[in-house]
Amino acid sequence: MLIHTWDVTTIEAERFRLDGGAMFGVVPKTLWSRQHPADEKNRIPMVTRCLLARGEGRVVLVDTGMGEQWSDKEREIYAIENGHRSIVAGLAAAGLTPSNVTDVVLTHLHFDHAGGATTPRPGGPAPTFPSARYHVQEQQLAWAQSPSEKDRRSYKPEHFLPLIQSGQLSPVKGAAEILPGISVWPTEGHTPGHQVVRIGAQRGAVIYCGDLIPTAAHVPTPWVMSYDLSPLTTMREKRELLAKAAAAEDLLVMEHDPFNPAVRVAPAGDGFESAGREDL
Repeated sequence: MLIHTWDVTTIEAERFRLDGGAMFGVVPKTLWSRQHPADEKNRIPMVTRCLLARGEGRVVLVDTGMGEQWSDKEREIYAIENGHRSIVAGLAAAGLTPSNVTDVVLTHLHFDHAGGATTPRPGGPAPTFPSARYHVQEQQLAWAQSPSEKDRRSYKPEHFLPLIQSGQLSPVKGAAEILPGISVWPTEGHTPGHQVVRIGAQRGAVIYCGDLIPTAAHVPTPWVMSYDLSPLTTMREKRELLAKAAAAEDLLVMEHDPFNPAVRVAPAGDGFESAGREDL
């Protein structure tokens, strides 16, 4: 899909599973399970859907999936499927290598978004994309190094400390245009310094929602995750984004939805609803 001067597509890095109750918070299972059926451990299927944008002489990757640095126990807990799936394999299918990537934009540093940012090497974890600048909110970088008791297990230092050591991190402070036609802005409900990514400045832009709206089922304002540190803030931020996206007919990328790669939204009652699955 051509947006502004960027050729935009998605890459499915891995599939995994998370507890359905945690993903939908106070929403009853009888409601959320209609769209996301759970297994015998109450886990629902998830995907790490990254965004690839090529243009302006750059190759830009938004989020990196879960990566390879997982113990057998962790792989069983999260049912990680990344044997033939990975961000590197997805790039290869697009005719690219990690060295071709010039920029990596991380919505935040939770393990299912930044895990693929580094790769295990004989001397220890190293940046997966050796020539890239990694763009992350300054506030999120600080939080990841000193998280709360509630979310500290969502961060793995081996996913981001090598980026600091290599000097490849490019901290962003607040809303900014990081490349021509690619902008970011912070949304604080999920975690401090989480950022949403927008490609295109006019109507019909592509918006990568990250964990602000992880699946199409999370479009209704009250449907928020238990993982969110400030759920009322998430609800306000969703309302604001959805109102603008509906008016501009923007395409919202669903990072964790295995059934809906992207959706547009429309007003419905006092909120918004998905207008149906779309592909990039």
